[in-house]
Amino acid sequence: MLTIASTASLRVYVSEWENGKRPISERYAKILRALLGVTNEELYGRQIAPAEPIQTDGYDELVTRIDAARSVSLTMVKTFMDQTELLRTVDRQMGATSLVDQMTGHLTTLEDALTFAVLPETRRPVARALAGAATLAAWQALDVGAVERAWRHYELGKRAAKEADQPMYLAHATAEQAYVLCDAGRPLIAVELVRDAQRVGGKMMSPRLQAWLYAAEAEICAKAGMPAECRRALDKAVRLLPPGDEARDPDMLSIFLNEGHLARWRGNALALLGDDDAVDDLYVALDTADPTFVRATAGLRCDLAQAHLARGEYDQAHDHLRQARLLANRTGSVRHRRRIEQLTRRL
Repeated sequence: MLTIASTASLRVYVSEWENGKRPISERYAKILRALLGVTNEELYGRQIAPAEPIQTDGYDELVTRIDAARSVSLTMVKTFMDQTELLRTVDRQMGATSLVDQMTGHLTTLEDALTFAVLPETRRPVARALAGAATLAAWQALDVGAVERAWRHYELGKRAAKEADQPMYLAHATAEQAYVLCDAGRPLIAVELVRDAQRVGGKMMSPRLQAWLYAAEAEICAKAGMPAECRRALDKAVRLLPPGDEARDPDMLSIFLNEGHLARWRGNALALLGDDDAVDDLYVALDTADPTFVRATAGLRCDLAQAHLARGEYDQAHDHLRQARLLANRTGSVRHRRRIEQLTRRL
């Protein structure tokens, strides 16, 4: 059992931490990282020096690390990707705040493996694994409000995707990075970036990823106040989406999209435009929602609240916001909490 100070003492500690009068001990740093979803660097507000810096004449250590990187096999790469998948599953159901330490350690391991790998046949598989992990870490950082960390992780993911020669991973990381711009109040630049993602993916993309990219474009166009472009992008997403209930793209494991998911996305975009048709699509999506997508369901409830507000149906909007708040608190999503507060002010 973890022993902490009394409530009264904690109030004093917080005040002293904020004013720089008391250093944050590792015991409380561990609690705060999980509670706030921040890294050590963000918590302490400074660069954390590496415990064992490499000496300028440290050839023995360098050769040791290069030799270790040479031993990274395809089995080890699969282990890296399995760990990313586990972190993705936990994040989907429980949120990102409790995963910051695990995600930071996972990225560090992958970056080290890539840094000291020499030959392309070793580097490319590791780079592919890093591209997927960095993009997941970026989305998690965006969800907890760490926007600079999110941006840097997307840049890391894009570099890794280029090294791996994986245009699908590059397109996905680029498109998700557009959401950082959108959340920062720059939706017009975000539209340009998500369209650039479609260009860099080119003909190498799977139909499901193409549909996902057009759905993302539609949402961002809606936020940018571009209704005609939004509807055109939605139509393209519908045409490209493969039929059937299968949601996961076997070539891009971070992509989940079927008709139910697309109905939710269409409803989200139309709700942003204030279109009455949004409600029908959103309730279809709610009826078919996967219960393990807890954070996505919080977003869906926000979409429904926004759609009902556009119709002047305040009681229904209030009910969906209440449920969205419960889910957002469960996952610790700063991004959804911010939206909930914005919508609540309109009631």
